[in-house]
Amino acid sequence: MRIPLVLIATALLAACATTAEPEIPANAVAVTRTAANGDIVSEYRVQGQLRMVRVQPARGPVYYLIDRNGDGRMDASKGDVSPVYYKIYGW
Repeated sequence: MRIPLVLIATALLAACATTAEPEIPANAVAVTRTAANGDIVSEYRVQGQLRMVRVQPARGPVYYLIDRNGDGRMDASKGDVSPVYYKIYGW
């Protein structure tokens, strides 16, 4: 009886920690390249304008840079720093 409760509690906690990956913009053209340090960089452009960048470092988690307002520049949350979005956990 205790094991099913532990499994359910673990599943609920894992679901709380899950962050969905950002959606790829509609009609985006993807260009993927590998940097000299081994990072895989995927750029997503809509009508030639950069909308999202996905970076898979050689070591570490995948992160995203996103243009939220469509001006072709990665959005800054405060000052000149661009926000980075990490996927915390996934199945």
